[in-house]
Amino acid sequence: MWHILRRVARVGPISAEPVVEPPSGSAGASPALEPGAVAREHIDAELLRLLSRSLAVRVVDAGSCNGCEFELGALSNPYYNIEGRGLRFVASPRHADVLLVTGPVTLHMRDALLRSYEAMPEPRLVVALGDCAADGGEFAGSYAVCGGVSEVLPVDLRIPGCPVPPLRVLQGLLELVRQRR
Repeated sequence: MWHILRRVARVGPISAEPVVEPPSGSAGASPALEPGAVAREHIDAELLRLLSRSLAVRVVDAGSCNGCEFELGALSNPYYNIEGRGLRFVASPRHADVLLVTGPVTLHMRDALLRSYEAMPEPRLVVALGDCAADGGEFAGSYAVCGGVSEVLPVDLRIPGCPVPPLRVLQGLLELVRQRR
């Protein structure tokens, strides 16, 4: 075990995302949403300003490979700390502001996805997370897949990637909130 600890101390963190400062002279303006170009601190500040700690997200896996779910799980760790940013995952669509769907919509999950959407209060926001949710991805054309989320529900935002990095999920949710303001 000591050899592992020595290696960790020697190498340091390898998964931390680089922090890029916003362009100078952008005191009131929000930075551009280029992947990897926005510091987490700036996303924090704007999310808290726009949300006032009030965005509830219901995640529905409509048939994914779980790659996107692993990345969503990272959002709950201390590094990303979505609870501190005013976002929270909820267990019931009745409490949700946003329905975040991962994976292509399989035939078996189509009705469950529709029921989740119908149980949400108005206004209903739907996010297709990942390439599979956008258009079926690797599973497009399969006999067991209906296609992307837009084949079943109206989609407000698509966040591309396979899998989508946690920072990009935060940026996408920030963009969704900006569009609705």
